[in-house]
Amino acid sequence: MTAMPDLPAAADAIDLADRVVGKAVRRLASLDGGPDEHQVLAYEIAHAAAGVATAKSLIDYGNKGEVEGKITCAFTADMVHELSSKILGREDDWGVERDALANAHAFMTTYRSAEFLASLAGTAGPLHLSSDMEMVADTFDAFAQNVIAPHAEHVHRTNADVPEEIITGMAELGAFGLSVPVEYGGYSEGGDEEYIAMVAATEALSKASLGIGGSLITRPEILTRALVKGGTEEQKKKWLPLLATAEVMPAVAVTEPDYGSDVAGIKVMATRADGPNGEPGWVINGVKTWCTFGARADALTLLARTDPDRSKTHRGLSLFIVPKPRGDAHGFKLTQEIDGVATGGKMDGSPIDTIGYRGMHSYEIALEDWWVPAENQIGMEEGLGKGFYYQMAGFENGRLQTAARAVGVMQAAYEQALDYAENRKVFGTAISEYQLIQAKLGRIAVLTQAGRQFSYAVATLMAKGAGQMEASMVKAYVCKAAEWVTREAMQIHGGMGYAEEFPVSRLFVDARVLSIFEGADETLCLKVIARQLISASNAA
Repeated sequence: MTAMPDLPAAADAIDLADRVVGKAVRRLASLDGGPDEHQVLAYEIAHAAAGVATAKSLIDYGNKGEVEGKITCAFTADMVHELSSKILGREDDWGVERDALANAHAFMTTYRSAEFLASLAGTAGPLHLSSDMEMVADTFDAFAQNVIAPHAEHVHRTNADVPEEIITGMAELGAFGLSVPVEYGGYSEGGDEEYIAMVAATEALSKASLGIGGSLITRPEILTRALVKGGTEEQKKKWLPLLATAEVMPAVAVTEPDYGSDVAGIKVMATRADGPNGEPGWVINGVKTWCTFGARADALTLLARTDPDRSKTHRGLSLFIVPKPRGDAHGFKLTQEIDGVATGGKMDGSPIDTIGYRGMHSYEIALEDWWVPAENQIGMEEGLGKGFYYQMAGFENGRLQTAARAVGVMQAAYEQALDYAENRKVFGTAISEYQLIQAKLGRIAVLTQAGRQFSYAVATLMAKGAGQMEASMVKAYVCKAAEWVTREAMQIHGGMGYAEEFPVSRLFVDARVLSIFEGADETLCLKVIARQLISASNAA
């Protein structure tokens, strides 16, 4: 007989963990150099705070039923245990006393027990979406399983392109217009569930394939958010309807060979220059890298330096919509023509081979005198020097979306591992009957549901204009959890997990990219989460 959920005890354990993390944040703030000098401490505090925030988001979920309560207690015990392992032997660094979590020991003993965790092996837990959001999730899940899933393995193994039927099908479903306001041809009407629709759709698509499903929806999302935040009315009327229908599919061109997460230092220059017919505009020169979907894209969302004074850092950057012809997925060389007149502009794209996340294709793109009309600089004169902020508006939602992608990959890994365990027999017994396999499956189920519910909570916050720090937290926590989940799902498959015969091997290599793109985990923790935690602590 396994333990019943004890939500008051879970709440007490979460409160204790929260207070311990709070002490650590104040300790970090008091140290000379802060997160920049004490990077290991800052990194661990950021992840610990993200774990606490995840647990907090589960309390309401836990009150909705016995299964939900068990998942909440199991995750909370897991979170406190992870926190204690970070602190042990380093109490002085954290600014806490020894046995700071002693009052949660009994709780951990109960809800980290092998028997309790094993009892959750086949318990994924209900989602508790509203009826409207259930319809969104079901609609996208049906499309993903019927249209995307049949292509997933072929695209992964052959590094093929995203099939056009997937792009057109997702456009018909409205996937690319979820964040486009209705007045511009999209489906966004605001409200508390606006972001949850995006999360539910992204998870369903990612469950079928990260590369040709869940990540495809992100391409126009980032440009959409940037336009909504900083675009002129004319720019919104022109571009948002095209994004909603996938008539224009954009790629994001921000990262440079020497500047990844350090966006403020980018070198690509945009210089004022008239076009071939005398129109005002800009010519762009420089190299961008890790430009995902860059060949198939009809335009680049490109961040460039418009002020040559590099001391202005991020304040000298502006954001551009850079139209381009579609290129060959395995490398392209483009020359520019405007109304039949050659501009002299060139664009060369070199593919970057990757171990997973295939189908989207990433590129290093060199631009030479590529001309862009002035009307394509987001915000026009008002937007000069504000490109960094417009880009970050897109990336904030991109972090939540990446967490939803991670949950989709985790859910797929859980279902495949559970199915294999129930059908694989060793010594005459299905391996799902063994306690160790049950405990692995139980923790996979718990981490997956916790990530999902935290994503829903962050989506609700963002719909209210808040949740910026939580968006970074959910991305950091869930993407790291996805690595463990897919690894253990592969391990449950044994030798067959290492063979491409089973899709779990694809999930494993796909999951590895999640902590790297949309903000590398280390930079996100040190430069965003840790600093925001200190600011919040100082303001309290």
